[in-house]
Amino acid sequence: MAEGESSYLSMTELVTVIDSQFCAPYPVDLTIVRKVYTVTDAYFAVTDASENILFQIKGKPLRVHERHVLLDSSLNPLVSLQQKILTAHKRWHVFRGDSSEPEDLLFSIKKSSMVQFKRELDLDVFLASNSKEDKCDFKVKGSWFERSCSIYAGESLTIIAQMRKKHGLQSIVLGKDMFSVTIYPNVDQALVVCLVVILDEIHSDDEADEED
Repeated sequence: MAEGESSYLSMTELVTVIDSQFCAPYPVDLTIVRKVYTVTDAYFAVTDASENILFQIKGKPLRVHERHVLLDSSLNPLVSLQQKILTAHKRWHVFRGDSSEPEDLLFSIKKSSMVQFKRELDLDVFLASNSKEDKCDFKVKGSWFERSCSIYAGESLTIIAQMRKKHGLQSIVLGKDMFSVTIYPNVDQALVVCLVVILDEIHSDDEADEED
């Protein structure tokens, strides 16, 4: 492989943060739909290629203290996603279940730097065990102009998932944002869904700040 060229995760490696039951030994294509017309609840639905609902994300989109809960197909809470207020890096914390207690923290995600180009996408993900945060455990890089991103294992060139925004009549007529996500073998699908939802929220938050 040429220097600087990205690679995909080996079939023998397992990347699990939330639960290994959400890892598949083959690539998985998911669609994440955000119903932007919902006023009282922020709502995302995650479906597979057969349009089966695998995950749902619900929560109260409070401007100062935003919080979402990721549910499995049986509506059991898997993790809660909580925005940390008053941080320049737009940090979010993800806790196990419906908790927000420090001992239940699984990982956090933030902008890699306070200053980024308007359309740039560069986020760092740190597991709870990585208290020093010298190096990130996962990285999200891409472009909001192209509506696409890749998720990398640590600071390597190994891609574990890729996302791109879907454009079409359905998204316009139904008032939805739709994302197509490809998750590579043996990667925690629930983790990837959380990362995509949070990066969308960070981007929406940045747009709201520009309008103020």
